[in-house]
Amino acid sequence: MNATTEIPNTGLLIVGASQAGVQLAGSLRALGYEPPITLLGEENHRPYQRPALSKDFLQGTVDSESLIFRTAEYWEEHRIALVKGERITTIDREPDGSGVATAESGARFPFDRLALTVGARARHLDLDGSELSGVVYLRNADDALALKELMPSATDVVVIGGGFIGLEAAASALKMGKRVTVLEAGPRLVGRAVGPETSEFFLDAHRRRGLDIELDARIAAVEGADGAATGVRMTDGRVITAQIVLVGIGVIPNVELAQSLGLLCDNGIRVDEYALASDGVTVAVGDCANMPNPVPGAPEGDRIRIESVNNAIEHAKVAAYSLTGRRSEYAGVPWFWSNQADLKLQIAGLSTGYDHTVVRRDDAKGKFSVLYYRSGQIIAADCVNHPLDFMAVKNALARRGNIPADLAADSATALKAVTTAA
Repeated sequence: MNATTEIPNTGLLIVGASQAGVQLAGSLRALGYEPPITLLGEENHRPYQRPALSKDFLQGTVDSESLIFRTAEYWEEHRIALVKGERITTIDREPDGSGVATAESGARFPFDRLALTVGARARHLDLDGSELSGVVYLRNADDALALKELMPSATDVVVIGGGFIGLEAAASALKMGKRVTVLEAGPRLVGRAVGPETSEFFLDAHRRRGLDIELDARIAAVEGADGAATGVRMTDGRVITAQIVLVGIGVIPNVELAQSLGLLCDNGIRVDEYALASDGVTVAVGDCANMPNPVPGAPEGDRIRIESVNNAIEHAKVAAYSLTGRRSEYAGVPWFWSNQADLKLQIAGLSTGYDHTVVRRDDAKGKFSVLYYRSGQIIAADCVNHPLDFMAVKNALARRGNIPADLAADSATALKAVTTAA
């Protein structure tokens, strides 16, 4: 439904119909939470899954309806008021945490408790020509629909950014028969998420599959004619032809509402181990939240903002416990995935601060893993087409066990067989 007047129910207002918002609402009902719940999103779509936007949806192998999280009956049965197409601009709040949120349309939403699951937005390109038609982003359903509409008439695609989204979309465009160039400003692919060995593996693999990839790329402007993009001009004067320029240069957490409430923000909305913001009342969940590092054994005081579906789901469960008067620390093992053509990357743990790696490679079977160690202790792994390695490391991290590096170095050794207890 779209609200045009004040919603009479109070209860919990969840601002952000994201994966985290959907999970929070569902988890609360599963825990027996009885007060009214309003799940509010600014997009005019029912809540949907985002990971497929750069892959199956773009390629046309799944339709938009299959991305929808829940049926209309689900929301009714669970007494969750779903509000679409309303962007909250101001929130007036009382000392006890209750208040009223006002949307851009003028609609008002009173609440007793507030949850922010507002996610993050795409970082925009700041170059001449970035406003031309054909310069697109891929963060939400409308972005994906716009890109999908442009694809049939395009022959050349330039992807700016060699991160997960950029590479996933580039691989999809290549599969659709486009000539694709990836321009990465850094010295390696996916540099913020994986180590040099994994970056090099993906660089070689994607080049062999037909992607033109340029590292340390220096872009001067987007070229255009008649208001539409025609190419990307590099600082050395070269122009790379493109009818589509897809920008994937990271995201910015949506903290503006939190800041207006006086909540502490630092690369996201700062929350404690129970998903509570600095006021001790508001919860913030998912991509927008800066939380204590949840990895078992993480350095005290270490904080992180995690952009992943798994984190959105597990963090929402913690917030649900907080809102029902119980406490459950988020102490899970972060994990991530990225499907790029026939390459399925799975990451367990966080490799920050590693001092040693072990590479396991089986080119005949297309398997590749990098294990990360700190002071002899396994802390993370990047696994490509190697689910058994991924699960072994993920389970070892969850149990605070270890996988001795000298034994892991033999690629024929099953990691599960050499995992030691804490």
